[in-house]
Order: sequence, then structure tokens, then C-alpha cells
Amino acid sequence: MNKGDQANFPFEISEILKAVADRMIPEDAWPSAAGSGVLTYLKRRAAEDVTTWEGMIEPGLRALEAEALAVHGQSFAQLAAHMKDSMLQDAAKDCLGDWPVSSKSFFDTLLALVIEGYYGSPEAGGNREAKSWDMIGFHPGPITPSDMSVPETDLPQKTFDQLREHYDVVIIGAGAGGSVAAAVLAEAGLHVLIVERGSWLPYSQVGSDHLRNHRFTKYGHNTGPELEGNPRTILLASGAERITAPLEGDYHNNAMTVGGGTRIYGAQAWRFHPDDFRMASRYGVPDGSSLSDWPIRYEDLEPYYVRAEWEVGVSGDGLAHSGRGKRQQDYPMPALPLTLEAQHLARGAEKLGWETGAVPLLINSVDRDGRPACGRCGQCVGFACPTNSKNGGHNTMLVRAIATGNCDLICDTMAERIETEGGRHAAGVRLARQIEGSIQRLLVKASHVVLAAGAIESARLLLGSATESEPNGIGNQSGQVGRNLQGHVYSGAYGLFDEQVQDGLGPGVSIATFRFDHSREGGIIGGGLLANEFTRLPLIHWYRALAPNAARWGIAGKETMRESYLRTSQIQGPIQEIPSAESRVRLSKTVKDRFGMPVAQLSGSVHPESLRSSAMLGEQAEKWLWASGAKEVWRTQPGGGLSAGQHQAGTLRMGNDPLTSVTDPLGRIHGYDNLWVSDGSVHVTNGGVNPVLTILALAFRTAENVVKQG
Repeated sequence: MNKGDQANFPFEISEILKAVADRMIPEDAWPSAAGSGVLTYLKRRAAEDVTTWEGMIEPGLRALEAEALAVHGQSFAQLAAHMKDSMLQDAAKDCLGDWPVSSKSFFDTLLALVIEGYYGSPEAGGNREAKSWDMIGFHPGPITPSDMSVPETDLPQKTFDQLREHYDVVIIGAGAGGSVAAAVLAEAGLHVLIVERGSWLPYSQVGSDHLRNHRFTKYGHNTGPELEGNPRTILLASGAERITAPLEGDYHNNAMTVGGGTRIYGAQAWRFHPDDFRMASRYGVPDGSSLSDWPIRYEDLEPYYVRAEWEVGVSGDGLAHSGRGKRQQDYPMPALPLTLEAQHLARGAEKLGWETGAVPLLINSVDRDGRPACGRCGQCVGFACPTNSKNGGHNTMLVRAIATGNCDLICDTMAERIETEGGRHAAGVRLARQIEGSIQRLLVKASHVVLAAGAIESARLLLGSATESEPNGIGNQSGQVGRNLQGHVYSGAYGLFDEQVQDGLGPGVSIATFRFDHSREGGIIGGGLLANEFTRLPLIHWYRALAPNAARWGIAGKETMRESYLRTSQIQGPIQEIPSAESRVRLSKTVKDRFGMPVAQLSGSVHPESLRSSAMLGEQAEKWLWASGAKEVWRTQPGGGLSAGQHQAGTLRMGNDPLTSVTDPLGRIHGYDNLWVSDGSVHVTNGGVNPVLTILALAFRTAENVVKQG
């Protein structure tokens, strides 16, 4: 252990802290916690979270020391290993009384911190030389001759004083839908401004901290929004509001940066099933739901699915999953090779008589458009791509848009409100940005306005743009704006095998079955996808993938990680959610953001039918793992709270009737001639798959119609 590891802690604290940490992760053939630099990580956490450290950790350490002296007549650090372990076991069971804090809370909190320092990113202060990753077999990084990241196309940005007074189109949001709209419109010769509330983040600025990313946000994320000044609220059953921050799960954050969620997504590129567009006709409308048919059909969208697959770039097998609608063309790139895990699962599915196939991905499987094939790293979903092989808005459609010379991009800028005329015509957008502590504002006029800020923020902006003619918000005469918020409920199972089933090759997700999508299995409405999961980060494995009764600390806990990491498989999938009008976005009456705008207030829960479908899918995941040779299997359970997250959809649903929908079948706000929506909020249902390809396809279709309007 380096001497610097114990600096800044009082001597008596540093001695017992080292002793405790080294029993939580003892030395064997691999370093102990302290030997791996965990104390350096703990110093960082003590400085970042003084309240937890001074209110929980230090009092617990002092109480543990006092207990050791009272019972054994020795300091904790001097005790034999088995005596230390016995005391820690008692602490974990809350068997130690007369403590200033709960001994169990102290133990659980400190154990989590020690685990984070040991298995987290070396840049965070622990895991010296990534020894723990070597120990369990996690080897991140592109499998290429060079570890250098591929240069990205710089996206030039404008400032307020460089903007035009008037644009043909102002697009709000530079994610999946906004980037496609920008390219189609700019290439048609229209002058376009795209407004992004987040920053343009090159790869080096996105970061790879395993505790601060969109896959695991314990202390933050890596693409925005900033933790301060961007709250949302949750409406409780009592009528009170609870503030939630961007790093919390019930904030339902999507990445807020140029490229949006496509900057760090897993990039599964599924088409919706034809029956996803006619759910109410096929199944009826469950009680308490707002299930409805789309005003368009799969056949209407199929040409635009082709455009999305070819112009943005999808790798896949066009012959797989053939029951999900006719295809005009195969994918532009072949599917990535099956992983070792997928090979095991393929054999299991064959025993069960299940059809399986490759997972289509918005990731290069071959060199394309000047960017290389996937480097198969183990840090895909939640992070930017080190080889720039993941196809998102930032490196495909926005590059095309800006290359025309017709598209301006402004970042770190909020759209405060849409200016309208008589509830029939959008006149422009009011922008706000913060520069060196002061807020600047500007009105930009527009012939067309396109909302592409995501289901939550697009609804929030319409609600916050109320006028005398529309006192409840734009397009909200029938009270539909913000309703039917949905995402995806996930369920599945883990399986532990005798042999190694992970080869560490990313993205990891490789094989899927649709046997239980629209199958009427058990009377289920919709059903969904089952697939193996992305490569797990070591910390996610410890937090989420250990067997329920597995040892989590001590020598046994270390052996658990070492023996299970490469021998654990996970199968899960989203189900076709049943929407509810009471799952919704409103404006908070009490909380405002840093610009003084009312923040989004979220409320609602998952419909019981969705939970029933999820349980069925979890049972089938278990069956698949058993058939594939797992020796132990355990299921994951979804929660019943509001569903939205990175797959958020539905708040501005499309339809023919203004009484029950917000946009028309082209994605235009009912009653308006020039106000459009190009994100997942127009989805009537959200499919039993990841929705991004449908967002892209609809964006092509909507933008094409904006061009026709002139």
C-alpha cells in the first residue's frame, strides 16, 4: 500500500479503515482492498460526500473500534482475521447495539464503497493497474491494432450573435429524431437551426467512469444534464411533490448532449412488429388503459425503416426473425459474429425448438463511411464508442446536415417557449443560455418548428408555451399533452454455468427470440423480445448479477466474483407496455429550473397487464437458461412505478382524432400548419423492442412532409 493512501484520515481512523477494507476484500493471490488502492478511492468519496462520511462511516468505524476494545481488549486492527470477520458479520446483521448509527447501514455503505474502489475504473482512484479486472477476466478496450480512438468529425457551433433572425426550420433537440430531420431538411435546401440543451462532447469528454455513466449512475452520468439546476418532480399519491435529480432512476433521464441517447446507447435496431400498430384491434382495450391503434400501419413505415437502416447504418441478418413484417431490402451490413454466450444460448434454444436470430445493431460490422468496424470492446451501452463505430445522430445525420452549409447548430441552449399565433401557427422559438453566470435570451423566428426533445421535454415545452388562445399549453385543448407516458418494463433471468460462457467481446448482445411476441402465450397482450445482455461491467456484476445467496465480501466474496463473472449469462427483454392516460407529464407548480421555467412533473405507474407480461417473459428466460446448461438460475423482477427512461415515448401520441391525440398521422400538432414532432412522444404504443429505429424512421417520414409543405 502506498503511504499516500492513508493521508488526510486521522491515524486511528485510517488504521481501522484499512483493517476493515482488507477483511471485506482480503489478500490472496490477488491484492487486498488496500493493496489495490481502495483507500485512495475512499479519500475521494470522503471529500465528495462529507455528510455520509462524517455522519455514517466515521461514527461506525469509531463504534467498531470501541466494540473491539470492550469485547476483546484489542484494537480492531490487532484482532485475528476470524475475529474481525465475526465482528463484521455481527455488524452486517445489526447485532451490535449502542451504536450512534445502524451497524448494518454502516456495513452496507462501507462495503459498497470498498467494492466501488476495488472493481471500478482505475481513474477513479482505486483498482490499481486494473488488477481486479484481470482477476475476474474483464478486459475493456477496442480489439484493434491501436488503442487510439478514431478521430471524430468536429461539429461547429454557433453563438447567439451568429444566428439568423429567421430560419426556415428550427429543430429543438439534436438526438435521433432531430438529427434525421436536420439532414433531410438541410439537404432539401432549407435553412435549419438545431437547438441542443446539452453540450457537444467529443469522445475524450464523455469519459468511462463506471460509476458515472448512463448505464450506472450512482454518482452521476457522463452526458448531461448537469446535476444542479435541472430537477424534475414526482407527484406522490398524497398530492405532494418530491424533487428528483438527473442521476436518480425516477428522473427518467435520457442523454442530453449532441446525438442525444444515440451517443451512448446500446444501438439495438429493431423494427416494430406489424401488430404493434394495431394493438387495440387485435387485443381489445384493457380496463384502466389507453391502448389504441396507430393511425398508420407497418406498411406505411417500411420504406422509412429501410432509409433508417441504410442511411444511418445497421448491421444485421435480414433473413432472421422473418415473421416481423416484410422487408424490401436486407441490412447494409452483415450481423456481428455470435459471441461465446450466444453460441451456448443458441444450443439451448434449439433443444426447446425456439427460433432465434441475430440482433440488428446501429453499429458498423464492417468499415463504413470512413469509420471502422466495431472493435468489440466491453464498454458499449452507457459510453461513447472508442472506435467511433456506433452510428448515432452525432456522427451520421448531423454531419450530413452541417456539411450542406444550410444547418446551424447551437448547444448549451434551452428552448424556453414556442411563440405561436392564434393557436394555428408557430412563429418562432425563444432561446435561453447561461454565459458566465448570466442568462442571455433570444427570439428566433421560423417558418416551421420541429420538436425533438424527447417525450418528457417535448411535452414540457408545449405545456410551458401557453397563451391566451391556448391557456393549457400548445395543442392541449383536449388535455392530451403529456398523457400516455411509457417506456419499457424489463424482466428476465440470470444463469450460472459450470463452464465459461463469456468471451468478453462486445457489444455482448448477440442472439434474440421473438417466440413470445404477439404469441398469445398465457393470454398475454403483446409480449416482447428476449435476448442476451450487453457485456457487464464488473461493478454491475457485483450489484446486479450475483446469485441471491452468493457471498458478497471476504475471501468467499472475492472468489464469487472470480468464479462467476465469466460464467454468468443474462437473458432479458422489454415487453409491449400497455399505456395509461394517467402516466403523464405535467408542469410543476412549485419547482423551477435554472432559467426559471417550471420543471416536468411526472406521475403514474405500470399497468397490471404489463407486469403480467413481464412475469411471463421472465419465466421463459429461466427456461432458456436451464435448457442452455445453467446449473443455477434466478429471475429479475420489474418494479411497478412509472415507466419511461431512455425509451420514453407516448406523451404527444399521433392519431386522427384531436380529442384523443396530439399530432396528426404526419407528426404535426393538430390545428397547426407548421408545428411538428420528431421523437418518440408520437408513439401510440412503444413496441416490444427498443424504439430507436422507429424514431428514426418516423423522423424521415415527418421531415419529408415538412419539405413538401415548403
